[in-house]
Amino acid sequence: MKKRNMKVLALLMTVTMAGTMLAGCGDSGSTSTGSSGGTTASSSGTADASSDATAASSSTADASSEDTTGSDDVVGELPRNETLYFAGQQWGTVNDYNPMSANSNNAMVIAQGDASRVLVYETLYMWNPLDAKMYPLLADGDPVWNDNRTEITVKIKADAKWNDGTPVTAKDVAATYHAHVDYNSSTGAEMKSYIADVVAQDDSTVVFKLTTDDSGEAVNPVLAERYLPMLYIMQENYLKTVADRNNNDAEAIKMDKMDDLVTSGPYKKYFDNDQNVVLIRDDNYWGQADSMWGKLPVPKYISHPIFKDNAAATTAFQNGDVDVAQIFITDLQKLWLEQDLPISTYVDEAPYQLCMTMPTLFFNTEVEGLDQVAVRKAIAMAVDYDQVISSAMSGQSPTFADVPRSVMNPTDGEQAMVDQDALKEYQWSNADVEGAKKLLDDAGIVDTDGDGIREYNGKNLSYKAECPTGWSDWNATLEIVAAAGKNIGINIETYFPEAANYNTDYSTGNFEITMQSGPGTSVANPYMRCRFFMSSDYNDLEVNFSGNFGHYQNDRVDEILAAIPHETDDAKLKDYYTELSKIMLEDCPCVPLMYRPQVFHEVNESVWTNYPQKDDGTNVPPMDCTDGYGVAALYNLELIDG
Repeated sequence: MKKRNMKVLALLMTVTMAGTMLAGCGDSGSTSTGSSGGTTASSSGTADASSDATAASSSTADASSEDTTGSDDVVGELPRNETLYFAGQQWGTVNDYNPMSANSNNAMVIAQGDASRVLVYETLYMWNPLDAKMYPLLADGDPVWNDNRTEITVKIKADAKWNDGTPVTAKDVAATYHAHVDYNSSTGAEMKSYIADVVAQDDSTVVFKLTTDDSGEAVNPVLAERYLPMLYIMQENYLKTVADRNNNDAEAIKMDKMDDLVTSGPYKKYFDNDQNVVLIRDDNYWGQADSMWGKLPVPKYISHPIFKDNAAATTAFQNGDVDVAQIFITDLQKLWLEQDLPISTYVDEAPYQLCMTMPTLFFNTEVEGLDQVAVRKAIAMAVDYDQVISSAMSGQSPTFADVPRSVMNPTDGEQAMVDQDALKEYQWSNADVEGAKKLLDDAGIVDTDGDGIREYNGKNLSYKAECPTGWSDWNATLEIVAAAGKNIGINIETYFPEAANYNTDYSTGNFEITMQSGPGTSVANPYMRCRFFMSSDYNDLEVNFSGNFGHYQNDRVDEILAAIPHETDDAKLKDYYTELSKIMLEDCPCVPLMYRPQVFHEVNESVWTNYPQKDDGTNVPPMDCTDGYGVAALYNLELIDG
């Protein structure tokens, strides 16, 4: 078992060596030349870590110009003992700092999701997947629902300030909503379906008025609440400035770079180019008030060198030039077990990470043969999931024996919302080839011409299973699925197109079997994941990036999905989610293949330590020290030699 107190000597030796190497680097800064990134680590496979790293090392010179706008020389002066280096999030040059933009490509600043990144912009609440709770950030206390669940009232912290020193108010929250809706950003276009208006009652009280149907009932309270830990709050006065300089033209406003941004977070823009993105701590940050963190985050600088690919980022991470990595690394445990590197993960033993997403096989139910439950379920039963987890995921996932499949991810909070005992009779054992063969035989789907392939309606069962080329862990997974098909007389060939072609195929229904990864953890899950798996709401979309890509149709599923957002009784919700799980296991419109982290969270403790670990008593999730309540990690970090 890997424990920090067993590594102290190794860490100190590593720091000494790192200090020598950094001193030799002078003011080099990042040497990366990549202006466009590789595939994102959250969906891409393992990269060959033998590639040359683009080092993120810097000198320990005094950053006397730390409050300036920044320059190439300034970046080279970042003191290592004040800088936290990242990898695996930013690929390519930053486009803008605009939360309304369709393509900011600004991962460290603009990452607005179920657990938004809150280094620069801030949200009302922060999501914590460990206990499935929202923690107030700009908000003061919990959100308050009215009796019929059509309004949410939120108070704003009196201490909350913008980085220009002015207070954050309810008017800023309302202005943020109206900017997104009025300028028709992608966020606004979706948000207005669930939130009809946001009104500032006074400077500290804001009311979210939910969209209602003809009966006066909120359309979807769950999806409305999702925006509380998701939506970046922008300053009303700054939004007026942006509107004025763009003559109130919505398209121009959405394309404004906003590089003079006014924000409320602990860090602010310092420098960015095609080699590096650097944030600097705002030492006047309001969050050091007793009503929030009570102190500043420890690192003065956040730096994300722009690596050419995962391999370069992995090498830099292994060398100690990167502190926090969001990268899938095959057999990462070998980094400490065999190479004795000071590298840690959230969990000391397999699966090492906190797994919150479920890469899933989708069957096109409009394709002949795959429209038959027996065929879909037989393929599902025959897959060797243990091999998927041990080989493709190199053990970085619980097995389905550890956490039986359902619509839930393996976190404690979600597992408590389903009755696994009631699902036991619907589960199948790993690689149950004989059971799958019997299922097909009983359905009359047999090989009549002796070529080894079963037929349905006189045609061989032969299908393509696809995911993007280069996503090596996914590619390996589909090869295992293909082998399962062969074992039961179904011909499955793998097809690995470029990502753009794959995206077109699954979003337009132009596939037979495909692999996709859906929603992880949020205030709206597992509900959103159930929609992703089986909701027919997406079946009439000409282009569908949202879910149920195989056009599965089940009226009972739709009834349950319509009821869940309005149900507040935990026991009834558990019944609903258990029934949805049963339907998924019986009909197999889709099949979860593994569990996977929402973000990979690996840390190199050559310079910094005291990162979140399981059972450390902090309740801080492994969200790269940046996302949702995971940002709390920045306030706990310590220098190895400090």
